Amino acid sequence: MMNRLHTKNLLDLSKTLAAPLLARFDFPWQALAEIGEFIKELMNMLPPEVYDNAGEGIYIAKTAEVAKTADITGPCIIGESTQVRPGAFIRGNVLVGAGAVVGNSTELKNVILFDGVQAPHYNYLGDSILGYKSHMGAGAITSNLKNDKSPVSVKLPDNKIETGLKKFGAVLGDFAEIGCNTVLAPGTVIGRHTDIYPLSFVRGYIPQDSIFKTGAEVVKKI
Repeated sequence: MMNRLHTKNLLDLSKTLAAPLLARFDFPWQALAEIGEFIKELMNMLPPEVYDNAGEGIYIAKTAEVAKTADITGPCIIGESTQVRPGAFIRGNVLVGAGAVVGNSTELKNVILFDGVQAPHYNYLGDSILGYKSHMGAGAITSNLKNDKSPVSVKLPDNKIETGLKKFGAVLGDFAEIGCNTVLAPGTVIGRHTDIYPLSFVRGYIPQDSIFKTGAEVVKKI
């Protein structure tokens, strides 16, 4: 089962500028500690005809729409045709892909958002990776720190993977759909094309092409 959690089986690396970073690791969460340094290196290679230097360590694509009330701290790269809406709070170590939406009052910290990701309303995303065209419903959040502050593990049906990370929110596979007001516990991994019902509490690995229903019932899509 562990191979289902490999980077190549969760994420289409052709849909992010972070491909060189993520391709180095078997599991995507292994890249979390290196996001900031990778972004700093990537800034030196961004074409000036596509990206503007909008402040210290902040590069924003010329075609992106960024609200004046958004608060952005570098290192940060905002991709082409992406929307950053009023009240968004970007706290650094953030790479947002092309055609994405960072919504009103959404907070980002140490994350990679692939192209087409939508986090449009009141979301918190910390120490997480969101795959191509994944979507966070209104109020859905990633919880990235355990109550006892111990290292985060990824729970599987018959065992668990120790990550060694104190802070690790979630990895969403491509096209994952997270329902409104859902909490993704530390170390959650959602497979490709999987849907999570609203008002859910999710932890561990949820396989691809599944539906996580009320009562934590997981069924395969028909």
